[in-house]
Amino acid sequence: MTETVLSKTSCTLGEGPLWHPGRQSLFWFDILGHRLFEHTGSDQREWTFDRAVSAAGWIDNTRLLIASERDLFVFDVESATQTHVVDLEADNPLTRSNDGRADPKGGFWIGTMGYECEPGAGAIYRYYKGELRKLFDGISITNAICFSPDARYAYFTDTATKMIKRVVLDESGWPAGDAEPWLDLTSEGLNPDGAVVDAAGNFWNAQWGASRVACYSPEGAFIEAVEFPALQISCPSFGGPDLETLFATSAATGLGDEDPLRGQTFVKQVSARGQAEHQVIL
Repeated sequence: MTETVLSKTSCTLGEGPLWHPGRQSLFWFDILGHRLFEHTGSDQREWTFDRAVSAAGWIDNTRLLIASERDLFVFDVESATQTHVVDLEADNPLTRSNDGRADPKGGFWIGTMGYECEPGAGAIYRYYKGELRKLFDGISITNAICFSPDARYAYFTDTATKMIKRVVLDESGWPAGDAEPWLDLTSEGLNPDGAVVDAAGNFWNAQWGASRVACYSPEGAFIEAVEFPALQISCPSFGGPDLETLFATSAATGLGDEDPLRGQTFVKQVSARGQAEHQVIL
């Protein structure tokens, strides 16, 4: 397994890696730096916004649905134009968007949280066919939003609890009941951050402060951990032509020279195969 740095750009809070299946490129964000990046494997582009941006889903080859601190908007990466879609806690200056991902039905899930990680200030929403609906609230640090390949389950966590939850979805992709505890990392002292599910249904979780992305079976059994050379690994994403490349963002916030690669974005070849990221249907 080879290891490399995809991007040496240091992000204050790198997040939201998204492999675009049409463009064959990786997008990711620096939430606190208000920046979006795209890397083709050889070249890197970036865009700067007037507000925090954190996660996206792809609509077509040039347009993304992006979550910001106050709204969801369509962004055209070629013209750099923004089109407002819906407000997202726009009346609450204490919160911002955090983790998010498109689901198998074309909906977009997005979590919010307080800028200072205020207890219970965040929530998880789903935007689907013109409707933004709050699904879960009272969450301090929303993370790990991802979906099983059979579209039966959604996963998420409140990092502060160290508990990953799972909820059954109905045929339209809405939660069909209450979220249930699925994987408790308390005894190991691990902090679950962003996550993605591979094509076999295994759950890959970035673990903040542990320099790794850990893989668990659909039953929650530990399989392996992929190590990365930065302390605060924040979110993984599968990509590459065969979806066998694991990307991982990281964060520089709160760190100094003890972590020289802090905030950089990494890539490793792995034996697992990911799911293609789902298209957002507006």
